[in-house]
Amino acid sequence: MKKKSGSCLLTAEVFFRKRDEMELVVQLIVYGVLMGLIFALIALGLSLIFGVMNIVNFAHGEFLMVGMYIAYLLSASLHLDPLFSLPIAGLAGYLLGVGSYRLLVHHILRGPMVAQLFGTFGLMLFLRYLAMYIFTPDVRSVKQGILVGKTLSMGWISVDASKVFSAGICILAFAAVYWMIYRTKLGRALRATSIDSEAAKYMGIDTKGMNAFAWGIGGATVALAGALLAHFYYVTPTVGMLFTLIAFATVALGGFGSIVGAFIAGIVIGLIMVVSGQLVSELKFSFIYIVYFLVVVFRPRGLFGW
Repeated sequence: MKKKSGSCLLTAEVFFRKRDEMELVVQLIVYGVLMGLIFALIALGLSLIFGVMNIVNFAHGEFLMVGMYIAYLLSASLHLDPLFSLPIAGLAGYLLGVGSYRLLVHHILRGPMVAQLFGTFGLMLFLRYLAMYIFTPDVRSVKQGILVGKTLSMGWISVDASKVFSAGICILAFAAVYWMIYRTKLGRALRATSIDSEAAKYMGIDTKGMNAFAWGIGGATVALAGALLAHFYYVTPTVGMLFTLIAFATVALGGFGSIVGAFIAGIVIGLIMVVSGQLVSELKFSFIYIVYFLVVVFRPRGLFGW
């Protein structure tokens, strides 16, 4: 009788342990997908700009930082819910992207590739240290808002409400950009410019305008991602550096210029970061860079690049 009772207790212990492990796996997958969608939106603009102009924007992370500071300032100074910052951040990012193209990128395109790389790298340093001069290097955070600090419970899974909302906005933003590129006349002109800018110019397409528009959309999407990220991540002038590296890994995995690739690769990168962080928290970003290295070595065009 004692033997049977002990066997039942052991069976129950194994059952509950397996259930806890399964719950942890599901929780990690959910968080990985939610973070991955945000990474995908961050990478979208980088992929779009490269696809249209074949140039890498090293200041991409600083555009994200601008969106984060807009959300923080509206919350801390004007006491507005950070949700109100989303359209403002998107507009500011669009204007910053167009302005960067008109004032800088348009001119350095005439030079060699190294001039283009150093040009956007210089823009990155300018924006970063300008923010550091204005806001100081202090770490800040958004502390109030409808979604800030709230959780949603779905059965035995609890998730951050701001991450769920951010993931939904990311999906909508991807759908809007995809529709614009593949279902509108403006999108066809943008794709024609990306395939052959000279031929598109002879067909009457304003290629310079298309380049500026690509930079504007790239700036708008990453600034929107920054405003979403500010709901649950710290704000600092150097925050863009981390997410620029993640965006490069995402775009490399998905394929430079591929919107679908950026979307899928963002989710994959999110899952890798969350799962590896659970296993070895100190090395969670190292696994992302290992993936980036392997993709560059064995499949330089990524999963969906062409």
